[in-house]
Amino acid sequence: MLCSPFSPDSLRQSVVAVPPLARDANLNVSTAENSKIIRFLEAGGIRSLLYGGNAVFYHVQLREYANLLQMLAETAGEQTIVIPSVGPAYGLATDQVAILKEHAFPTAMLLPSRDVVDQAGIASGVRRLAEQLGKPLVLYLKFDRWLDPQHIRALESDGAISWIKYAVVRDDPSQDDYLRDVIEVFPKERIVSGIGEQPAIVHLRDFGVAGFTSGCVCIAPERSMQMMRAIHEADYETAESIREWFSPLEDLRNEINPIRVLHHAVAEAGIASVGSLPPMLSDLPAETVARIRSALNAMREKDLP
Repeated sequence: MLCSPFSPDSLRQSVVAVPPLARDANLNVSTAENSKIIRFLEAGGIRSLLYGGNAVFYHVQLREYANLLQMLAETAGEQTIVIPSVGPAYGLATDQVAILKEHAFPTAMLLPSRDVVDQAGIASGVRRLAEQLGKPLVLYLKFDRWLDPQHIRALESDGAISWIKYAVVRDDPSQDDYLRDVIEVFPKERIVSGIGEQPAIVHLRDFGVAGFTSGCVCIAPERSMQMMRAIHEADYETAESIREWFSPLEDLRNEINPIRVLHHAVAEAGIASVGSLPPMLSDLPAETVARIRSALNAMREKDLP
């Protein structure tokens, strides 16, 4: 694992992969299968791994957290950045931060919640957690106006934010007043589009953010990296063709559930055995898994330039 301090350049150099977390039949984290996912991503050029929603860090047990962090740190390559998550509950996050301090991760992401929170309280929580960790946090903006720009500006001034994952879903990603407001108070070279390949062209080209996160990168890392390079080189025709290539799987994720579909897709693509999803989420029925398999087959059969 790369332990050097965060550099904004890393957000342009690699798609930030957001992989699932493989577990065995007893729901224990599987070192062997997670290693397969990481090696596959690294072989495709990925050098940034973010373990958040797709890895269901929302429901990670505190008693397994230390071993999970150790596994990720030891499994990732020497040039690969690994970013775990904490929270979303403040009490859980403080306990997790105490464990995180024993490791050399460059930052951690606070998972967002809309329950039992308010604007000033969120800002206070981010500030306190960053102080406890001794490092700025990744701010995950998943919900519209979840944190007002004035609070983001103050947190940035206090050095509490490493970078921002912007993941507010819009029918038209080009029409996003919240993202425009965030860019006014926070450096866009430290903001990434956080909703995969589908809005990435618009977010990078029209708003000027640095890069993007992706779950579907776990299926085809070379393609996702090719798309990022094409956007940076203003080759939007190539980028659009790759965006469309990912659409069959992304459409299923949007229709059914992003986390559950990706979880099964990694297994159906033969990348790793991911096991069952942990409680509070359920595995998809066989007929839905068959649709995922069909989408993957359609992607394989379609040529790209």
